Amino acid sequence: MKEPANKKLTSYGDAGFSQFIRQAFNRHLGFDEEDFQKPVIGICNTKSEINRCHTHIGPLVEAIKKGVLMAGGIPLEFPTISLGEINTSPTTMLFRNLAAMDTEEMIRAQPMDGVVLIGGCDKVTPSQLMGAASADIPSIIITGGPMNNGEYEGRTLGACSDCRFFWQEYRGDNITEQEKDAINEALAPTAGHCMVMGSASTMAVCAEAMGMMLPGGAAIPATHNARLKHAIETGKKIVELVNKGITPSQIITEKSLDNAIRALMAVGGSTNAVIHLIAIAGRLGIKLPLDRFDELSKTTPFIANLRPAGKYQMEDFFNAGGTPAVLKELESLLHLDELTVTGTTLKENIRDVTISDVYRDIVYPFEQPLHKEGGIAVLKGNLAPNGAVIKPKAASKDLLNHRGRAVVFSSTKELEKMIDDPTLDIQADDILILQNAGPVGAPGMPEAGMLPIPQYLLKKGVRDMIRISDARMSGTAFGTVILHVAPEAAVGGPIGLIQTGDIIVVDVDNRKLELLVSDEELANRKASWTPPTIAARGYVQMYQKHVMQADKGCDFDFLLAPQKEKVR
Repeated sequence: MKEPANKKLTSYGDAGFSQFIRQAFNRHLGFDEEDFQKPVIGICNTKSEINRCHTHIGPLVEAIKKGVLMAGGIPLEFPTISLGEINTSPTTMLFRNLAAMDTEEMIRAQPMDGVVLIGGCDKVTPSQLMGAASADIPSIIITGGPMNNGEYEGRTLGACSDCRFFWQEYRGDNITEQEKDAINEALAPTAGHCMVMGSASTMAVCAEAMGMMLPGGAAIPATHNARLKHAIETGKKIVELVNKGITPSQIITEKSLDNAIRALMAVGGSTNAVIHLIAIAGRLGIKLPLDRFDELSKTTPFIANLRPAGKYQMEDFFNAGGTPAVLKELESLLHLDELTVTGTTLKENIRDVTISDVYRDIVYPFEQPLHKEGGIAVLKGNLAPNGAVIKPKAASKDLLNHRGRAVVFSSTKELEKMIDDPTLDIQADDILILQNAGPVGAPGMPEAGMLPIPQYLLKKGVRDMIRISDARMSGTAFGTVILHVAPEAAVGGPIGLIQTGDIIVVDVDNRKLELLVSDEELANRKASWTPPTIAARGYVQMYQKHVMQADKGCDFDFLLAPQKEKVR
């Protein structure tokens, strides 16, 4: 008989006494002593009423418990930090690493043989995968699922792509106050996370593609009966993973991360996933360079017609077969022998997947894709020596190769103050630059990269401009937006040296991002640059001192695992 989890640790220097006192205190749960000889499964509950995307998780927890009990395990629920994108200030990204540490340490500290992670909103899923990778006990992830589609006067609405679209139209005087309020009521109609291919949906797809989620789980709507069934199956499966001794380090490998990147490119997923996947890889000592994303993007067809880069939403994606349908189409590009949480390989998981012709406008055939290349491109040049990212399929084609004058905002506060100032000298072919919005400078790298179009240009009909920053952008956002410029302004990166009037060349076809200023002039500007003030205390100070740049995943430098030898 295996040693039960609650014998793994001693708290009082006496193993026998520690076991004795734990049993005394655990009796209030109603279990007998022999019950704890069974696999003890921790259920990491991130339910929160402030995080509206997780308000509905209670029934999922109960369903997972049923599955654990059916499979002969003992479920024990515990809480960790819940990060809700909308109600967290200044940005959830500031706290992603804190949530990952919380997840890792609670898994390590508490007596469990395996853990079920319940994610959902943007930063929760990656933080849990980071923590689970570091703790490395049998783990499986499930999300709360996407919302149902919204509707306004016959038009399908998607949070929060349409939040941004209609707010822009409101600022341009194209909808009334009354219309704005009516749309607001319909944008987020049910429980669940955003129902477009934003960061939450993207990370669920990536988790499924890398093998850490049961097949089909990413797209099941939050309100659908199938999500409860999926939760029960997840509870059953974690007991099997414990019995087989399958841990995240056996599932998350260089090859399975490649599979996740292929899926990311095929569905036109969020640029945020680039940062998160690099961070997850780092927790296992896997080097995942930014160039790998561009390399795989160039050879991965864009086949999922999903917003914001396409037409449909997650509810439609679920009906079309979800992530398994995409993986089936990508089969010839994938590492099919990778182990997954099913206990079998990816090849076995998608062996019997079929795609109905009825849904071919949602998931396109591999041979007839929406686009020949994937949804994210990596740009480099003297403006971004370590790289920057763009979603070309969500951008304006006429701006993908452009030469323009920089109009610089040194902070988000200056941007907010000046963007609609009638004295601001700016034209539609100029390039908006936001500085000091990166990991250290903001701090926390907020989703400020989709800079607003100046109101007077909106009223002239302008709906897109090139915007460049060291910030991030919501996965639900759109436009010709260049993000994650590394190194950031706050650590002396070239983006912080740009001045209004400088000429910038964007050449997405050739992956170039160039500032037409001489090296000598940049050196002179750098000589007068001063670093920003670091927070005086607490977590924010630790964050600013230890966070790595976007191309390194924005994890803390002290949380990386020793790097493994390259096996790809």
